[in-house]
Amino acid sequence: MTANSTALVINPRDNVATALVALKAGSAVTLEVQKHALTVTLVSDVPMGHKFALTDLGEAEPIIKYGECIGRSTRKIAKGEHVHVQNVTSGSRGGI
Repeated sequence: MTANSTALVINPRDNVATALVALKAGSAVTLEVQKHALTVTLVSDVPMGHKFALTDLGEAEPIIKYGECIGRSTRKIAKGEHVHVQNVTSGSRGGI
């Protein structure tokens, strides 16, 4: 698990991070992932507790959090974009 004061990556396999505070579009967030610094510039506001993409994701790509697939993207998601119900489908909605 890696964290800074603004975001958290639970598992090195994750392709999303969780915001620990509300984050504004244009903010640069630097996280340590597998002992490497990863800086993500947010392209949208991310509310506290919500996820943002660590890499560009294609349509129907797995969303990995806790090292597990928690859903699939319903469209392309840009690195730094808010990841939530507007662009992800979960198992309860037939996505995984």
